[in-house]
Amino acid sequence: METEQERSIALTRTWLVCLVATLCCLLWGSAFPGIKIGYRLFAIATEDTASQLLFAGCRFALAGCMTIVIGSVVRQKPLVPARTSLPHVFILSAIQTVVQYLFFYLGLARTSGVKSSVIGASNTFFSIFLASLVFRQERLTMRKIAGCLLGFSGVVLINLTGDGIDLHFAPTGEGFILLSTLAYALSSVLIKRFSANDDPVTLSGYQFLLGGTALAGLGAVFGGRLRPAADGAYPLLVYLAFVSAVAYTLWSILLKYNPVSKVTVFGFMNPMFGVLLSIVFLGEDWTAFGVRGLFALLSVCVGIYVVNRTSDVRKDGVSLLHRS
Repeated sequence: METEQERSIALTRTWLVCLVATLCCLLWGSAFPGIKIGYRLFAIATEDTASQLLFAGCRFALAGCMTIVIGSVVRQKPLVPARTSLPHVFILSAIQTVVQYLFFYLGLARTSGVKSSVIGASNTFFSIFLASLVFRQERLTMRKIAGCLLGFSGVVLINLTGDGIDLHFAPTGEGFILLSTLAYALSSVLIKRFSANDDPVTLSGYQFLLGGTALAGLGAVFGGRLRPAADGAYPLLVYLAFVSAVAYTLWSILLKYNPVSKVTVFGFMNPMFGVLLSIVFLGEDWTAFGVRGLFALLSVCVGIYVVNRTSDVRKDGVSLLHRS
């Protein structure tokens, strides 16, 4: 049987981190068109925030159930959090699921998708700064900053329209998106800290179940409704739950064994996959990607490479493994 030390060594190999993190981003990217299709299948209007919260809550609660059941089957014993892990489950469910998605949906209704994508991409900066300067989990280097700037420039480039991005900032629009982004960044750093002693799969399953139930309850209280208006509505909801269960659990496992910067920088791939898969599944114009999209993708890939160069990974990765 594989030991904890052997597992930690395997999961810090850059090629494996790249493969697993890219798979996570591909799954999350598929959620962009998936959510849009889901709104259409459930006849949820753009301005119907309550139903959107109910939809998200059901998705995450189901994701939690999937994670717990699959984890229990794989380990051949019930996946139950230890008593000392319960506070961590509550904290993660509040920050990663409830706060993040509550502010995201409220903010998205009051700002453009382009600005939301760009602001959301800044979570990588926040994650690395929090891990380095607040929680002291790793060193902040110029190489990491440069890699993040390259990745972020790719996200901005893929989201640029003919009119560019205006600088208007509304507290209940862009401000809410920024709060959502900060919540996501904080949850990444907390997962790194909590998983030093807690099982990341257990944390993922129960925080999704608890947070999803809370979101669904909020949506229902404020009048949200979830009625299928076309065939395929419930299978799509199951797929979106599967995306969250698999991607977030794998992401949490990567964060347990690697520096936050090494993993979160791959988050810049999310909008890339989102655009490409929206073209495929929503029939959006291919020219929306084009040459500009290729340059954006190249910028993101170079940024990821810069952050994950062997010298920094070796120094940060070893020190973090010893501290864990």
